[in-house]
Amino acid sequence: MRIELFGSENLNIIELNTTGDNENYIRGDFESKYVESEVFNIFTDCFENANKLYEFFGATKYNSRNIVPLRNELLAKLEKLEKIDSLEIFQELLTSVFLGQEFFDALNKEDPKWKDTWKEYLSKVIELNKGLIEVTDKCIEEQKILWIIGY
Repeated sequence: MRIELFGSENLNIIELNTTGDNENYIRGDFESKYVESEVFNIFTDCFENANKLYEFFGATKYNSRNIVPLRNELLAKLEKLEKIDSLEIFQELLTSVFLGQEFFDALNKEDPKWKDTWKEYLSKVIELNKGLIEVTDKCIEEQKILWIIGY
């Protein structure tokens, strides 16, 4: 499981695409960023709250009307993540979101002793959160559309 943005060589992913307009986008564009589904689930509530039309297995558009609400949702999530000071709170926060348990299920398969180094995983989730905020900032500054596409 990769807790980071990465290229298109991996699937079971969510694509963050900023190459399109209000109607179309270039699927799999070299500028796109990707997140594994199990990791993206941690942030799905942010995307749903910012756009009620969010659809996991399809394309959802975040234009000037809902990109700022998305950024605000991601900032609120970041604030919660940065306040975590125990393994219990880490697990509680992430499993409180829909499909959040899948993150820990994948983590258990990859690193059965992850609880010994949970702070490293929390740090990676925080960095991913910051990366998602940077994507929204770019969209705001450059007046771009953000398309979220599930594969």
